[in-house]
Amino acid sequence: MAPSIGPEATIVRVTANGSISLPAAIRKRWGVGRVAVIDRGDLAVVRAVPDDPVAYFRGRFKGAGPNTDQLRAMEREADARAETAKGGRRAR
Repeated sequence: MAPSIGPEATIVRVTANGSISLPAAIRKRWGVGRVAVIDRGDLAVVRAVPDDPVAYFRGRFKGAGPNTDQLRAMEREADARAETAKGGRRAR
């Protein structure tokens, strides 16, 4: 029995030489001409790969970002929210 694939899935045929065609709507939305296929055992993940990775990532991570003290504080807040959501006692 095949696993449920969900309503967001598009079924495509695999040719005799192993090729598949990505639907035009997906190609246009992703805006790329290449994809990576990742084997996860019982499923294959298709990820968009930018034609020019350097240009794609240029400027995406500019800025200093949080320092370690800020990251620790963010983690403590997230932990406290998770404990509150579970109905547990808040740690100090």
